[in-house]
Amino acid sequence: MGLCAKLTTAALALMIATPALAQPLSLGVQESGTVQWEIETIKALGLDKKHSVELDIRPLADSRAGQIALQAGEVDVILSDFVWVTIQRHQGGSVTMVPHSLAVGGLMVGPDSTITKVEDLKGKTVAVAGGPVDKSWVTLQAYYNSVTGARLVDDVKANYGAPPLVNELLGNGGADAALNFWQWNARSKVAGATELLSVADMLRDLGVSEQPPLLGWTFTDETATAKHDALVAFLEASFEAKDVLLHDDAVWEGLKSIMGAADDEALFKQLRDDYRAGIVSTYDPAHTEPAQQAFALMAKFGGSDLVGDAQTLDPGTFWQGFSK
Repeated sequence: MGLCAKLTTAALALMIATPALAQPLSLGVQESGTVQWEIETIKALGLDKKHSVELDIRPLADSRAGQIALQAGEVDVILSDFVWVTIQRHQGGSVTMVPHSLAVGGLMVGPDSTITKVEDLKGKTVAVAGGPVDKSWVTLQAYYNSVTGARLVDDVKANYGAPPLVNELLGNGGADAALNFWQWNARSKVAGATELLSVADMLRDLGVSEQPPLLGWTFTDETATAKHDALVAFLEASFEAKDVLLHDDAVWEGLKSIMGAADDEALFKQLRDDYRAGIVSTYDPAHTEPAQQAFALMAKFGGSDLVGDAQTLDPGTFWQGFSK
């Protein structure tokens, strides 16, 4: 073997033996959000190193802060919802996403409630997490209209507030029913409340073929081009972490503290099981029918206050550069 051939063989062997350099990617995530459970799993299992991506985790106050940070170029990736993504694209923006979670909230009632079906809400007070154009609230309005033919906002008194306040109102009798996010509903369930109807059930009965991914890892088209390899590496780590969280009970033990359930086994199991119900296991960017159907409902019942001028899901809402 000649010297050049020997050098080539040696170089190839070195390339195989040397791990790829980690590529940096900045993630903006809410400090108190359930997304931290996945991030912590990625770190604990070394999945970032396995997939050669260096994650720079930057704390955010809330989802709106994340959207602002993304648009300002301060972070590469955030969690946002597909409705916001498609609205941005209709307005000339370049954001796109890969699904992260199917988890949705639901309508809760207390243990002694006489409300057994959605028609029973008439004349009652409903506590709602978020504001008048919260997507779950809009979905409940669409469902109520489909069942009764009436407008929910005319038939009930709605009290809007933060998730902890919504749970408090349901617990102390300040509201007859509550529409809250899934992780707060888990706490409400442990306290004795029951879920009368989930948002997923409402969407199904409204003709949405399957539960669409509400939240997704969101980034710009520019980031998808400039940091393609790092982005794909992160998404691979994300889906691997999801698979572990779905199937391995042991990995959850290390998450009890950040779940706020270190001393409450019932709450821990409820949060774990409800989280698992929303895990995204696969991703086909061509399969957008459920999101299209859900967005059409949002446009019809939420109007311009929710979707602006957009009436249909933008074709670029879900990133074509990755599948699972």
